[in-house]
Amino acid sequence: MGALRILVVVLAIIAGMSYHKYLELTRSAPIPELNDSEYWGPGSAAKYKENAAIKAYDISVKPQLIEDLKRQLSRPLVLHEPLEGIGFQYGFNSKYLEKVVAYWRDTYLPKWGEREAFLKQFPHYETQIQGLHVHFIHVKPKSTEGKKVLPLLLIHGWPGSVREFYKLIPLLTKPNPKSEYVFEVIAPSLPGYGWSQGASKVNFGPAQMSLVLRNLMLRLGHEKFLVQGGDWGSLLGANIAVLSPQNVLGYHSNFCSTNHPMVHLYKFLRIWFPSFVVNEEHKPFFKPFGEELSYLLEESGYAHIQGSKPDTIGTTLSQNPVGLAAYILEKFSTWTNPAYRKLEDGGLTKRFTLDELLDNVMIYYITNSITTSQRLYSEAFSFAQMGLNLDATHITVPTGCARFIHDLMHLTDLELSLRFKNLVQSTYHKDGGHFAAMEVPQTLYIDFVEFVEKVFTKPQPKL
Repeated sequence: MGALRILVVVLAIIAGMSYHKYLELTRSAPIPELNDSEYWGPGSAAKYKENAAIKAYDISVKPQLIEDLKRQLSRPLVLHEPLEGIGFQYGFNSKYLEKVVAYWRDTYLPKWGEREAFLKQFPHYETQIQGLHVHFIHVKPKSTEGKKVLPLLLIHGWPGSVREFYKLIPLLTKPNPKSEYVFEVIAPSLPGYGWSQGASKVNFGPAQMSLVLRNLMLRLGHEKFLVQGGDWGSLLGANIAVLSPQNVLGYHSNFCSTNHPMVHLYKFLRIWFPSFVVNEEHKPFFKPFGEELSYLLEESGYAHIQGSKPDTIGTTLSQNPVGLAAYILEKFSTWTNPAYRKLEDGGLTKRFTLDELLDNVMIYYITNSITTSQRLYSEAFSFAQMGLNLDATHITVPTGCARFIHDLMHLTDLELSLRFKNLVQSTYHKDGGHFAAMEVPQTLYIDFVEFVEKVFTKPQPKL
């Protein structure tokens, strides 16, 4: 009996210590104090005087640049034959790349004036924030009678751009008879992407970038606003919700995720005891452990390169338009649907037109922004950024998470609950992938509007 009592005491102590550790790990970490006016431009901050003016921005491209691109695309292509029977499993299929380059040179570029006019259909602006020239699209609804107008910060990711939102913006800014809400959309090019200036200083990571985007909304007079984003837009939106909850009316993402310290334990429960955490109808969204790990390893090689040596791969791509197109468009194949890897054309035109895809490539090319866009990965994986421990800080603003089945990965509500403490909407869509705004804009729009309606009808906890 003495040994049994000792065992019970030992087990009780272990249980108590485990529970204490659990409480410690699941407790919200403090919000880090960051300088929201830190200077990120070139040279000395002492010589900097911010120009707060908001100016119209002309995205026109010099004809000489287009002519030079035509000459580069006219050079003989020296490519290796793909392996027999291979689609995109080894990367971009060289046979199909020849067709893309030919279309780019012979069909797309001759009508560049038309494509440029398409990109100009929305008003473009720029302003200076913390030493950086920030470009953004700003679209206000033309008809607002009987509608509540809400400001919306729409955030893209990599290898996307504001081009991702050209189908979504008209839906958001046109009054919908089925909804009382219409939106004033602000869609910035992330600093270092497209027409926005990249940082000249180190440690400009996602946390610091999110403050620049928050400051953009304040510059435009929006003390409170909604946020929507996928890919980097998801992380940046979450960071804004953490660092500036007083400014965020609601946060909606089509790529909700967290690296909370406890998430791996919850994933273990999902993998080994799926029936306890995953509804039968949602099982197709969650791959078996081995399959999920293998897929993420296959698809994350780019992130390791960009997270360690962004300038090397950036230099390679900026000097080679064919390589740039292959590198970017390959993601629009596999991330749209992993099954497309088996196809010789990567399934690229199953969801997109070549014009749409090349518009996005052109934004990187004409602005020479591939290197500065990739530096965000290096800064995100730095010790300085990870030391902020933002994933351990709870998000209390109303949150909506939309899952599209072919996206790179998904988390259960249990896993998301480690960070998102006010999840008012959680949805599963059996169509679509990583680039939901381009692939299934109507579905994403409906999901977002339903989220907004819940935000303003459900009583919210006081912050």
